[in-house]
Amino acid sequence: MDRVLESLRGVCAGLPEVGERVSHGEPAWFAGGKKMFVMFADHHHDERVGFWCAAPAGVQAELVAAEPGRFYRPPYVGHRGWLGVYLDVDVDWDEITEIVEDAYRTVATKRLIAELDRRIAAT
Repeated sequence: MDRVLESLRGVCAGLPEVGERVSHGEPAWFAGGKKMFVMFADHHHDERVGFWCAAPAGVQAELVAAEPGRFYRPPYVGHRGWLGVYLDVDVDWDEITEIVEDAYRTVATKRLIAELDRRIAAT
């Protein structure tokens, strides 16, 4: 579990102006230090390890319907379209990076999104 958390932390921390702090007993990441976009989920009702993240409209329903063994509607925030992603399955970290970037884009300011786009273009 520590390795999974560290991998997720690395993905989140690589985005512009991301802050990490504990929220509801779990590590969470905030765009610009203000808007939560990812929250680690290790002990929320189901004994599974994963994370919850902001998602563009319609993505939660699409992914949960397509792959319910990997994605789920999380409690508390699922009604707002947030996506639950299991990390105790075979994980494709490139896909996780894309999901986290989409979550960031969902809540970040235009300035932060432009900074992310500049970083991606430079690679």
